[in-house]
Amino acid sequence: MPYTISIISGCGVNSNQMALEIPAFKKVQYEFTAHLRDPETVSAPSDIEDRRMEIYRGLLYRNIENFLSSAFPVLHRLYTDDNWHKLVRHFFAHHRSKSPYFRDIPREFLDYLHNERESQPEDPAFINELAYYEWIEAYLAYAEFDENMSNIDPEGDLMHNVPVLSPLTELRGYNFPVHKIKPGFEPRQASKQPVFLMVYRNSQDKIGFMELNPLTVTLVEHIESNHTKTGKQLLKEIAELLKLPDPEAVYSSGEQALKQLRDKDILLGTLLLDSTET
Repeated sequence: MPYTISIISGCGVNSNQMALEIPAFKKVQYEFTAHLRDPETVSAPSDIEDRRMEIYRGLLYRNIENFLSSAFPVLHRLYTDDNWHKLVRHFFAHHRSKSPYFRDIPREFLDYLHNERESQPEDPAFINELAYYEWIEAYLAYAEFDENMSNIDPEGDLMHNVPVLSPLTELRGYNFPVHKIKPGFEPRQASKQPVFLMVYRNSQDKIGFMELNPLTVTLVEHIESNHTKTGKQLLKEIAELLKLPDPEAVYSSGEQALKQLRDKDILLGTLLLDSTET
């Protein structure tokens, strides 16, 4: 596996360095892999039969394309077949991967879209946001998680104890409603207000998403950096921070939000500490 993905990574040396510093067998390897990455512009080594080169060209490209179409299924469907292969070909030819593992190809593709790809007429305005949303779903699906719950009470009182956020979650604001995008719904303009989406993996290892209102977004952000304050204390802070006139209304809606987050396994429960009245 590492050798195969190194074909994407490239060597990062110029021709003068190659002539002066690189052994002959490595020079052949670099020429071989450069052709596989970009067969339209880089000639194949002259001493290898083209029939054999075609086997390698097809095998490597199909592996990369299959990984990307599986990891980014919605993005894939938004392109014509020709434009999708044009995109994959450019990634394959020009991106230099930092990781030697096939499993990291989607992350490398994301880096390519964000940092290297020049916008093309066929690219949707939301390409980067949609790609990230699809990537985080795949990432959470396979993320490893230490399920040590010894210091967590799954049924703890969320208002009077310290709520604990699951590590298998991702809260992010998007300028486009990426969770709704599909062929036939491709917004060209960003939303007037950011769309905040919580992507999570539940206790059955299913991936879900939840659109959050501003209060719940602020609450989750406070929980993420909190290790000592109860749910009610956090809500009191939020009411003061936002200068809300009715703290009791914040407590009521906040308590419902906490329960909903736990029902979806976004919250694991509460820390096993003595209850604190506030």
